[in-house]
Amino acid sequence: MPSPQYEPPVIRRALTALAAAGAMLALAAPAQAADKLKVGMLSTLSGPGAGLGVDIRDGFALAVKQGGGKLGGLPVETLTADDQQNPEVAKQSAERLLKRDKVDLMTGIVFSNVMLAVGPSVFAAQVPYVSANAGPSQYAGEQCNRYFFNVAWQNDNLHEAVGKTVMDKGFKKVVVLAPNYPAGKDAVAGFKRYYKGAVADEIYTKLGQLDYAAELAQARAAKPDAMYIFLPGGMGINFIKQFVGAGLSKDITLFGPGFSADEDVIKAVGEPMLGMFNSSHWAHDLDNPANKRFVADFVKEYGRLPSLYASQGYDAAQLIGAAVREVKGKVEDKPALLKALKAAKFDSVRGPFRFNHNQYPVQDYYLRVITKDPQGRVTNRTLGKIFEQHADAYAPLCKMK
Repeated sequence: MPSPQYEPPVIRRALTALAAAGAMLALAAPAQAADKLKVGMLSTLSGPGAGLGVDIRDGFALAVKQGGGKLGGLPVETLTADDQQNPEVAKQSAERLLKRDKVDLMTGIVFSNVMLAVGPSVFAAQVPYVSANAGPSQYAGEQCNRYFFNVAWQNDNLHEAVGKTVMDKGFKKVVVLAPNYPAGKDAVAGFKRYYKGAVADEIYTKLGQLDYAAELAQARAAKPDAMYIFLPGGMGINFIKQFVGAGLSKDITLFGPGFSADEDVIKAVGEPMLGMFNSSHWAHDLDNPANKRFVADFVKEYGRLPSLYASQGYDAAQLIGAAVREVKGKVEDKPALLKALKAAKFDSVRGPFRFNHNQYPVQDYYLRVITKDPQGRVTNRTLGKIFEQHADAYAPLCKMK
């Protein structure tokens, strides 16, 4: 008599076949709708760049609230982590969100060096990432990835728009100032792509720097007629205060991208910013129904005008909601979810929205000026379009179809 542990070969083969058949059936089973959507919100929520991450978080949260706590019909659980504007901290937080919390999608990163550090882990986990700001040239070009969707802008684009404006206005000699990190290098490259006048000096600072005495002296010595700055968050706030305090605004016209002259900076600096020109792909005075609702609801919810970052956090949520609705809540069906994200069937606060093949936006860019509105608030006013349906310069290097 065989022992209880012994199985005749014919029985063993039959059991093996049954197990294999069961596995095949499990693989072939259609994806089921999830009971909730888990989103990893990894952003800069402390330090000099905290205002930017807070605005992304708040814009995203507003869209969820408008949906009754849901996106695309699914209840949303937003798991929030502070990257502290530190790539290593961000990598560790991302690993927890991906492996322990098993999020369905991720969003929130502000800074490109952080995005470049986190990207490989996200892509390896095959989790879609919807960028609400960071748009490094690497992910727009040769390192484009089907799991990376940028609902904001490619790093160079706002700077290209200002470069064209400075050129069109006839300025002959410019000093440029940016932080020494990937987005700073993209900024200067973008500006010089369209500004063909003389660049008297090209100054790079530490990321997060707040004292600009040496840089202001360097700019004064160059005697430019205009200065272009890319200084996000607290960097821009401190620089503009020091620029005006040093008397440079009397002789040098200051230009910047929209986020260096946005509502968070204006609120901190105030009237010294009046007359500053900047570029943006969004403005709170854009005349479309989605934007009017967003601005009104944001002011009601948070008691302040939304910034560019808040608008991008909001649009990131709207894109995710549209994709979830398109796949009927079956977020485990990755091919269908990726296809739905790329289709971008949502009402953007910018108006009609579409992705290029590299999954970065093709969109309009506007010239804004800081002025006082009828209520006496210091804020941005849109003057007109700089670019219409503008694509980034790196898309031809992306081999995705």
